[in-house]
Amino acid sequence: MYLITVFGNLLLILAVSSDSHLHTPMYFFLSNLSFVDICFTSTTIPKMLLSIQTQSSVITYAGCISQMYFFILFAGLDIFLLTMMAYDRYVAICHPLHYMVIINPQLCGILVLVSWITNILYSLLHSLVILRLSFNRVEIPHFFCELNQMVKISCYDTFLSNLLIYFGTRLLGGGTLAGIFYSYCKIVSSICGMSSAQGKFKAFSTCASHLLAVSLFYCTSISVYLSSAAIPSSHSSAAACDVHRGHTHAETLHLQSEEQRH
Repeated sequence: MYLITVFGNLLLILAVSSDSHLHTPMYFFLSNLSFVDICFTSTTIPKMLLSIQTQSSVITYAGCISQMYFFILFAGLDIFLLTMMAYDRYVAICHPLHYMVIINPQLCGILVLVSWITNILYSLLHSLVILRLSFNRVEIPHFFCELNQMVKISCYDTFLSNLLIYFGTRLLGGGTLAGIFYSYCKIVSSICGMSSAQGKFKAFSTCASHLLAVSLFYCTSISVYLSSAAIPSSHSSAAACDVHRGHTHAETLHLQSEEQRH
């Protein structure tokens, strides 16, 4: 599945870059999404596969922080790009005569650049907050260094971290999701107002792939976080700041500090 994801997205990027007919805003966003998807899956899956192969799920502290940083970065970029694609479809269907004027190459480049800068700073902020926390040798009940789990196993006061997660998730995640929802409300309203059945079908078909991508991304993300939240935390383990649970190999990641390695 990992190889299919990587090579499938690489083929899509190659197809868009090699065909001049596909040099449009929609395919520009799609090729960027493919690149981010490759990076996003490569942040966690190779490490998980290596852990399964070697039967060792140990990760260094520096490796864990790096994995968490890039996971937040590329997950945020995925969300931003999906929101841009929703806006692109909204303008294409609701304002077709002004599409080329509104969605111009300069705007597309600026939107992608702003999304990169925003998510780099957002990921860096989370990483810096996590760096100020202290950890012992612990077990993370997940197959990667997930932000919420890192905060839960900390020995330090996590109020600032929880506050940042709370507002960051609602501002960036909730804001982009609201943008996607608003765009599709306008799209559905515009499609329903069309008199031609063929026109309705054509308009809807241009949104089908994006709707599928949005559904897959948010459904899998929610399932991962619900499965993570469903794992109970032990009060005694939290007090000792050392979690020991009987999870399967693929679901438990051991965090090892540099001092303990030496």
